[in-house]
Amino acid sequence: MVSIELIALDLDGTLLDTHEQVSEVNRAAITAALAEGVRIVLVTGRGVEAPSQIARNLGIALPVICCHGALTKDVQTGRTIGHIPVPITYAKPMIEYAETNGIDVAVYVEERFYRVRGARRYMSDMRSPEWNEVDSFRDLPAVAPTFMRFLGRDAADAVRQRFARLPLHFKFETWGEFEECAVTSREATKRHALENLCKTYGIEREKVLAIGDSRNDVPMLRWAGVGVVMANAEPDVLRSIGHVTSGNDDDGVAHAIERYVLKREYRERSA
Repeated sequence: MVSIELIALDLDGTLLDTHEQVSEVNRAAITAALAEGVRIVLVTGRGVEAPSQIARNLGIALPVICCHGALTKDVQTGRTIGHIPVPITYAKPMIEYAETNGIDVAVYVEERFYRVRGARRYMSDMRSPEWNEVDSFRDLPAVAPTFMRFLGRDAADAVRQRFARLPLHFKFETWGEFEECAVTSREATKRHALENLCKTYGIEREKVLAIGDSRNDVPMLRWAGVGVVMANAEPDVLRSIGHVTSGNDDDGVAHAIERYVLKREYRERSA
């Protein structure tokens, strides 16, 4: 088996449990991998703030890949390494349509989420300092947004019906009763951002372990030398990836790291 030199970790549904915490078992496996000289990168659909905090807390020095691959940020220096925004030609009419028709959308601009004042809060993290309210999206800087999140089933359906033919990347995800559509540039994907980062560090794809649970993780998992899907993934995601680990509430990340990176010696030490 080829030795793994880099581990790419999705956050929600993968490294984070249902309480959005990193378990002590996962933390120990990450610490052990770092001690062996293995690089680790967080790859997430979230904005910059949360993955940067998690990376610092875990002692991960590599840049974070966030916003579904649209933004890569150096956690240590704050330098932007890669940024592929949604062309404003497409973003502007989508945002205007959503506001005019009362469709819930969050717009990520200059590393902050913006929503119209009084819009529904779907998740607990929508109260964090990263989230801001405006009276109208017309108040935002006139720049291309990094990405947009259409929140709720009605919003996702509106995207399907009205904008699906635009040359953009539409990432539909479902968690229980909640559905969301994240919209990025067509070139902005987790897989492409990870591939570019690996080129920077001279790491071959065969030496990459990628772990995730969502549909937008699948291209990244297929690209990596070893792609591992979480047991809590949707059935279609599970069917598309050969390697499966346990769920995010059962230390699935640690089990995958033990098996494919630290191997037998670590399992014996941790037994």
